Amino acid sequence: MSDQLKIKLSIANRVYPLTINPKQEEGLRKATKKIEAMIGQFEQNYSVRDKQDVLAMCALQFAAQVEQKSIDKEYVNEEVQEKLEALNELLDQHI
Repeated sequence: MSDQLKIKLSIANRVYPLTINPKQEEGLRKATKKIEAMIGQFEQNYSVRDKQDVLAMCALQFAAQVEQKSIDKEYVNEEVQEKLEALNELLDQHI
C-alpha cells in the first residue's frame, strides 16, 4: 500500500481525493482537464444552470467517443481481415 499516491482532483468546483497507483496520475489529471474544458464549452454554448446537467452531457460525450472508437476499430479490423484473406489467396495461387 506504500506505493500508492494520494491526490486531489477538482471537477465542477468539487474536490475529489483519490488514492491511486502513481502510473495513473498523468491520465487522471489529463482527463480532469478535458472534463473541465468540456464543462466550460457546454456552459458557454448552452444556457445550462445545473452542474449535474453539464456533467451528464460530458459523460454522454465521452461515452459516445469511446463507443465510436470501438465501432471504427471493428470496421478497420473487418477490412484488414478481408485484405489478409485476399492476400492469402494470392499467395496460395502462386505457391
